[in-house]
Amino acid sequence: MKFQDEYRDPAAAQKLQQAIRQVVTRPWTIMEVCGGQTHTIVKYGIDELLPPQVELVHGPGCPVCVTPLELIDKAIAIASRPDVIFCSYGDMLRVPGSQSDLLTVKARGGDVRVIYSPLDCLKIAETNPGRCVVFFAVGFETTAPANAMVVWQARKRGLKNFAVLVSHVLVPPAMTAILSSPDNRVQGFLGAGHVCSVMGYEEYLPLAERFQIPIVVTGFEPLDLLEGIYDCLCMLEAGRVGVENQYARAVRREGSLKAQQLLREVFAVGDRKWRGIGNIPASGFRLSPAYAEFDAELRFSVDHIDVRESEACVSGSILQGLLKPHDCPAFGTSCTPEHPLGATMVSSEGACAAYHNYGRFRQSEPILIDCAGLS
Repeated sequence: MKFQDEYRDPAAAQKLQQAIRQVVTRPWTIMEVCGGQTHTIVKYGIDELLPPQVELVHGPGCPVCVTPLELIDKAIAIASRPDVIFCSYGDMLRVPGSQSDLLTVKARGGDVRVIYSPLDCLKIAETNPGRCVVFFAVGFETTAPANAMVVWQARKRGLKNFAVLVSHVLVPPAMTAILSSPDNRVQGFLGAGHVCSVMGYEEYLPLAERFQIPIVVTGFEPLDLLEGIYDCLCMLEAGRVGVENQYARAVRREGSLKAQQLLREVFAVGDRKWRGIGNIPASGFRLSPAYAEFDAELRFSVDHIDVRESEACVSGSILQGLLKPHDCPAFGTSCTPEHPLGATMVSSEGACAAYHNYGRFRQSEPILIDCAGLS
């Protein structure tokens, strides 16, 4: 397809690779925030095309991966009720809770349904007035407007048998937490283009200034990422601090003002626990008081659930860029996509799943230069 081929051109990729090699004079560590970017980097061997001085580390950019364990257990408790129709995107069904997962609930007779749009939940609620339809609202700022809209529509339609289990997290506070860590290795960021298409990138400006780092808003195709890496390295080598926008075809500085207005009405910002990382202040959305009637945690009294993570899973260190997936002793052995120990192996955007799917538990050759025309 033309729109893909334009950003997967081998000749352009080789030129960017050469430009990167020419600009680099010393070691640098750059983190890509988005799991979709991680997937592209690993699939096309972009990290292996870079000079040895440049290391890419993978951030907490997969919302499925960072959904806290206790929230998965809350989802399982709610979905197990006979008076509930539980709706979720498919990638959440196999995320392991402390004892089970949503797919097991479905196999045991629970009414767990995979949906492709949150608005599907309203249709289900209207046709099942005797049962409560609960939607598992998971994601970063990217999916938050659509999930806010379904809550707004539910109130407008007067639906009393609809609720949401909210697990929305915000990118800038997570970046702040990573940069504030005494173990931080990150010197520059590749910002998530789809997040910035909603929120813009003005909120990254004080972050860049505070920590004296470059942030480059980047797309998701191979050339997007190579160009974003080049831009970030140029800033690092020159000692420039600030935010640049490589993804100008989709991102404006101010973002989508209408989407932001809807988010401010339906959601309120609060502290949020991230799986494998811990609590990050002001890092998530919750329903605002005006929409509290749709809060599934309050409706089903599951706010008391508290659990502990498995000590065998090191996904927290992977999500913070401190370890790579193949550094984990369980990677590819006791932890696989078929039998995952943690969410980073479950989600298609998880770093562990990407490494496993593309053979990164062994040495492999970069494949970007042969990727033209692939879908």
